[in-house]
Amino acid sequence: MSNSKNIREKHNEYLFEAVKNFYKEPIVVESGKMFRVKDIDGNSYLDFFGGILTVSVGHANEEVNAAVITQIEKLTHISSLYQSIPVVEFAEVMAKLAPNNLEKVFFTASGTEADETAVMMAQVFTGNSELIALRHGYSGRSLLAQSLTAHSSYRALPTQVSAIKHALSPYCYRCPFKQNPDTCGMECAKDVDELIKTTTTGNIAGMLVEPIQGVGGFITPPDEYFQIVSEIVRKYGGIFISDEVQTGFGRTGKIWGIDHSGVEPDMITTAKGIANGMPLAAVVTTNEIASSLNKNTISTFGGNPVSCAAANATVNIIERDDLATNSEEMGNILFNGIRNIQGDHKKIMGEIRGRGLMVGVELVVDETTKDRTPNTKAVDQLLEETKSRGLLVGRGGLYGNCIRITPALNITKNEVDEALDILSESFNAID
Repeated sequence: MSNSKNIREKHNEYLFEAVKNFYKEPIVVESGKMFRVKDIDGNSYLDFFGGILTVSVGHANEEVNAAVITQIEKLTHISSLYQSIPVVEFAEVMAKLAPNNLEKVFFTASGTEADETAVMMAQVFTGNSELIALRHGYSGRSLLAQSLTAHSSYRALPTQVSAIKHALSPYCYRCPFKQNPDTCGMECAKDVDELIKTTTTGNIAGMLVEPIQGVGGFITPPDEYFQIVSEIVRKYGGIFISDEVQTGFGRTGKIWGIDHSGVEPDMITTAKGIANGMPLAAVVTTNEIASSLNKNTISTFGGNPVSCAAANATVNIIERDDLATNSEEMGNILFNGIRNIQGDHKKIMGEIRGRGLMVGVELVVDETTKDRTPNTKAVDQLLEETKSRGLLVGRGGLYGNCIRITPALNITKNEVDEALDILSESFNAID
């Protein structure tokens, strides 16, 4: 019979060492139901990371499960060379949910593939090659995606795509211009103009940005940032791509993270919470951009009928139950509760940021000092303390010093209050 020790030993023996786990003694998760998971030893945990923002409507959600089972019994896979009902139905859902004028859909199996497709489409449509990404951004694990990504810890090789240029991140807490957000005049946004003038040919394919930088530690740019950079990008012939892999489907309190800024993107990419944990991602763009691709294209597993059935059920729940509003309301409770905790731990708790149910907390050695040295040790300790009390949260940031909190979109106040109590106890234990 398998036990946790046995599974850990086999994990270390057979999986790549680069496949890292949380905690000194990793949890072997055996099952999950809605907002909780159980490990192989019978311990229960309130899940406030949700498979890195993928479990949008709860583990083993009965409605999603029923849709998946029904589809499996009819058709498991056929590839994009054939049409199937769940794929077409979900493409229509996506086109109706997407920002104005985005009406054509291409399905892939992962966010990495979606971002790659978006870059290719920007290059094909504009006839330009160079593309702007952001420092602290994360786009996936392929060679192109690693070139887009601006985290050394996720880059196994030097930049393979020289056409990628990285703009300064609008990381206001650690402003690259050492300015105050209230008076900076959006220097980081305006610098994109000079970046294009000095490091590109002056004609770009576009810019790909996350409305909230996920792996970056939930860096949340001011809304005016996107207003400024989208105009600059279009001035130089590029298109504006909103990477909604983590922020999509109500996570931020609106259906799309970019909606907060009032900017209409030319293309969006999305994955993660799209199908409650089933592998699916999508690119949605205008008819004009989609029609510019005149070569054949295929994604063997993209738009798999089972994944699309799960996505149809997931998005139906999100829309029917107005989970974007619930995300905003529960997020406000979560934010306020964490700010109350911060009052007792002002030294190590730095910026609290994010939107909706996408909450980040940056831990520092001493908030009162000028450099606010990142405190990775405190994050290590906090993860162990929350685990011991039955709460799972994530971590991120370039320095690994940010706590990431992302429960399911249909979480209730009872679970939020429970998580806040555990977080308070855990901070008391490490500070």
